[in-house]
Amino acid sequence: MTILLLLIPAALLLGLIGVWAFLWAIGNGQFNDLDAEGARVLFDDADARLRERRQP
Repeated sequence: MTILLLLIPAALLLGLIGVWAFLWAIGNGQFNDLDAEGARVLFDDADARLRERRQP
C-alpha cells in the first residue's frame, strides 16, 4: 500500500510533463501543416540528388 505513495505522484508528474510537451508543441507550430510533411516524401527532390552528387 505504501508503494502508492510513490506511484501516484510519479504518474501525475509524468502526465503533467506530457501535457506540457503537447502544449509546447502546439505553441511552436508543430501541428500547423500536417498534410505537407506527409506528401513531401512522395515527391522526388531533384535538388537533393544534385547535393548527393556533389559530395565526395
